[in-house]
Amino acid sequence: ELGKRAPRWIRDNEVTMCMKCKEPFNALTRRRHHCRACGHVVCWKCSDYKAHLEYDGNKLNKVCKDCYHVIIGCTDSEEKKKKGILEIESAEVSGNSVICSFLQYMEKSKPWQKAWCVIPKQEALVLYMYGAPQDVKALATIPLLGYAVDDTPRSADLPHSFKLTQSKSVHSFAADNEELKQKWLKVIHLAVKGETPECENE
Repeated sequence: ELGKRAPRWIRDNEVTMCMKCKEPFNALTRRRHHCRACGHVVCWKCSDYKAHLEYDGNKLNKVCKDCYHVIIGCTDSEEKKKKGILEIESAEVSGNSVICSFLQYMEKSKPWQKAWCVIPKQEALVLYMYGAPQDVKALATIPLLGYAVDDTPRSADLPHSFKLTQSKSVHSFAADNEELKQKWLKVIHLAVKGETPECENE
């Protein structure tokens, strides 16, 4: 189908990094470009290819490296390197997750920041944190087994917050509302004991 029909464009605000090389975007050096074949958001380096696309009257269009190789029929000879633990695409795990949503996250004395949090079905004891729902690499992972859960917010915390603590590491999270907080806690309470939670996603 590649190049035969117009792709669904991933919106700029759904990613914080290039969907091909995983370099973070920033205002100066990394402008966002769209691959006209797959619709992914990529940096200038990764969009530096052109191919004739059938859906656009066979005109030359900017495409990413992967689509370029598929469209011109040349396979990439280098073996795909094994993905590291953080290199699991958010969309891949969010679509097959026990639970996923935005949560506020705070570590040590850093300020609260918004993170797209996912507990994937195939790894129901690990919490993945992404900058945005379509990012291709996680910012961090927390193996939940053995963590203690504290769900009583202190006065300095956000109202619907909870903490995960294990020896010296403390991770604070806050949901937008009490209902969402309780959904997360239901899943996390099981995961910290090594039990596989049921799916919480509607």
